[in-house]
Amino acid sequence: MDTNKLTNETVRTAFDAWQTGDTKTFLSFFTPDATMTDDGNPRNFQNFVKEACGKEVFLTIDTVENEGKEIKGNFKAGNWGTFPVFFKFHQNINGKFDRLDIGQAK
Repeated sequence: MDTNKLTNETVRTAFDAWQTGDTKTFLSFFTPDATMTDDGNPRNFQNFVKEACGKEVFLTIDTVENEGKEIKGNFKAGNWGTFPVFFKFHQNINGKFDRLDIGQAK
């Protein structure tokens, strides 16, 4: 997949780790107390990453917005099927991500 659309270098590197199932590297871009939402509902970030990283993957990158921190594309979510989703990374002033919002893209 062409990741040249990912203009935020930290997002691109984290994205690559996600796609290849490199949980340790993916988590290294986040604060230890990072939070997340899934379709607006709070979810345990650490558990989500351990369960889904590398198993649930982007098939396409369709749009990149918000200074490269919001990705929308077609996503294969295991037993849930394939559908459009977004990942929105929240980056703190130190460059680490402290929150990840995911959900079905409209």
